[in-house]
Amino acid sequence: VVAAVALVAVAVRPSLLTDRLPGHDAAADSAPSALPAETALPTGAPGAVDQAGTPTRAHPFLGSPARSWAGGADAIVLPTAKAAGGLSEDEVALALRRTKEFLVASNLDPKVLRGGSADGALALLDPQQPDLLPEIRRALRSPARTHDPLNYVTRFDPQQVVLAGDTVKVRGHLTFDAGKGGQVRVHADYSFVYPLVHREADGDSRVARTIVRRELTMTLNDPAKWIATEGKLSLTENDAHFYNFECGVYDGYIHPVFPGDTPTGAPATGPETDPYDRSATLEGEADAREGCGTVTRT
Repeated sequence: VVAAVALVAVAVRPSLLTDRLPGHDAAADSAPSALPAETALPTGAPGAVDQAGTPTRAHPFLGSPARSWAGGADAIVLPTAKAAGGLSEDEVALALRRTKEFLVASNLDPKVLRGGSADGALALLDPQQPDLLPEIRRALRSPARTHDPLNYVTRFDPQQVVLAGDTVKVRGHLTFDAGKGGQVRVHADYSFVYPLVHREADGDSRVARTIVRRELTMTLNDPAKWIATEGKLSLTENDAHFYNFECGVYDGYIHPVFPGDTPTGAPATGPETDPYDRSATLEGEADAREGCGTVTRT
């Protein structure tokens, strides 16, 4: 009877047995509950993580508040559409959907993350913005300090680093309002957490986490009232901040700093920042690419 009860207990809670196996990582299995979708800026930074620990390739978000965030495109939740700015409910829904597609194409597409073509993202933008598309294409083709593709897309040097696993953690929200007549504006504010490892590890199991926060406003314009292409988005506001990266490098890639390494880029002159604090907008903050700064955690 005792043996039978023990077997039932293991069947119901296998951790009673697996927790005692050599090398078992109990903290890695006790994942926190998933957070509900964000609908507005939070009132403060997330607290300390209960199960702190050193991230591994198998568990790259250990010790990070992002462990309880949703991952990938599913983390970008669309609000309920309704008519606004003289556009119908269906047109507003299209603006929301296309904005999500742009966020996914520019920040989550594996090809783009590896430095590949960003044609999927560019195809969503209105060619009637005469300066924008040529500027982005120039930045992608010939990165420079004054023409930085990282202002628009997230890319890492594929010769140096790769993602640890298939998941990028995402937290943020979309809102919309009426613009001028025949226009709806979609505002996006999202943070992306990328766990990275050296491409040629050679026994190096360290994981670096780089965080990118993007705020942007896209507009869908009625071609009957604006010089616009039907179904295409105009990018009217755009801001991006990066955390845990080599400062002063403008080769078109984000270069993460790994635990224990001394940054080799320009000296950081900016303030200490918690990259997980989403309680304030980026507006008015110093340019993260220019001044850099020290992150309090990754």
